[in-house]
Amino acid sequence: MDYTDYARRIRSHASLGELSEYGQVHEGGRDYPLFRLIVPGDRWLVITSGFHGEEPAGPLTLAKHLPDIVAYAKSKGVGLRVYPCINPSGFEDGTRYNRSGEKPNNDFMRYEIAPGEWRGELVGDPPILRWALYDGGPKETRAVRSDLARFPAPDAALDIHQDNYLGGVATYAYTFGDTAAYRPLTEASAAHATVVKSRKVDDNAYADENGLIFFHDGSVTDWYMRQGVPYAAALETTTPTSQDACDAVNLIWIRGFIDLAARGEGPTR
Repeated sequence: MDYTDYARRIRSHASLGELSEYGQVHEGGRDYPLFRLIVPGDRWLVITSGFHGEEPAGPLTLAKHLPDIVAYAKSKGVGLRVYPCINPSGFEDGTRYNRSGEKPNNDFMRYEIAPGEWRGELVGDPPILRWALYDGGPKETRAVRSDLARFPAPDAALDIHQDNYLGGVATYAYTFGDTAAYRPLTEASAAHATVVKSRKVDDNAYADENGLIFFHDGSVTDWYMRQGVPYAAALETTTPTSQDACDAVNLIWIRGFIDLAARGEGPTR
């Protein structure tokens, strides 16, 4: 989809809350606006999507269903900060990375595992000396991270992705926090896609019996987990999954995370 058309769809929802541009990125001789929608509430959920351009389902779900999402959040007293498409040139080109070949996603933070030895991902859960925000990385990550850092940590955070590797119609999630809170979401999702269970999904990630993965990967949800956000997840549906099925799964998790944010447990430190 041409990003101009996508931007038009997002702008059509301006009446739902405070819709603004938190920045722009320049790719291929063109400026792309970066959108954020804020809807006030007593508790807060952050929704991010579109880090990878060949994973369009999340941005499309949000563009189509924002009115319903906002209405449900308001009914629960939950405020939203929604970043619907973080990598616009990748989204427009259908490529994983941006048009410059930079790789937005796993570059919010770094871990020091030994003096002077820093890693972006932790295989397993080894001891760490400390973690720190990463000041480098692609322009898209720098832009969204800078904007997110302007606000207090939310009550919950959901990052919507897709899996372009597994094949089939399937879903799973990377999660932090009490896995019992996520099991109803995977169970409900099973009506629309096969939940990947007890299976390796890539070189460093293995889904448990509930289709959940625990992995410190330097992503936005990892960063929020380190800030004490009690519920943080990156949801995956496979790219062969139809948009209607992806919408259904994404909305199950979005509503579920609105419910989790409404608990009001807040960040713990």
